Amino acid sequence: MAHPTARLLAVALLASTALVACKKHDETPPATAPAPASTGTDTGLPPAAPAPMPSTPAPAAGDVISDVQLGTSVGADNRVASPMTSFGTKDTLYASVTTAANATGKLGARWTYLGADGMATPTEVDTQTKDLAGAAATHEFHVSKPDGWPAGKYRVEITHDGTVVQTRDFDVR
Repeated sequence: MAHPTARLLAVALLASTALVACKKHDETPPATAPAPASTGTDTGLPPAAPAPMPSTPAPAAGDVISDVQLGTSVGADNRVASPMTSFGTKDTLYASVTTAANATGKLGARWTYLGADGMATPTEVDTQTKDLAGAAATHEFHVSKPDGWPAGKYRVEITHDGTVVQTRDFDVR
C-alpha cells in the first residue's frame, strides 16, 4: 500500500502535468518573409537595396503639359503673344507649350496637314523634339513654309516621350 503523502504527491504531479499540457500558448511565432524567387542569376551576394523613391515624383504623361497656345509669334518668354487658330498661307506657325515642374524626358511637336476639308490622310509636315530639364518652363516650336502653306486643316500634336498628350487643330486660309 502506498504512503498517503506519496499518493498525494503523485496526484499533484499528474494534475500539474495535465494543466501544462492543456495550457493555451499566447505566443505567436514571428512571421518570416518568404524566400525571394530565384532569377537564375544567383551570384551569392545579397540582393541590392531598392532604389530610393524621389522626393517629388515626376508628373504622369498627361500632367506634363499645362498649356498649349498657337500663334504667329512668341515673346522672350516663349509665350504666344496673340493666340489664334486660323493662319495665313505665308505665316510662321508657333506652338507655345508650358510644362510642369519636375517634367523630364522628351517634349515633341508633330505638325500634320489634314487636307483641304480635314478628311484626307494626314501628311506629316514636320516633327521636332526638345529635352525637358525638370523645371516648369515654356517651350516654343515653330514651322514655316516660304512658298506658302496649302489652305486647309492642320493639327499639331504635343508629345511627351513619344506619347501624344495634347493636340490643337487649326486651319490655314
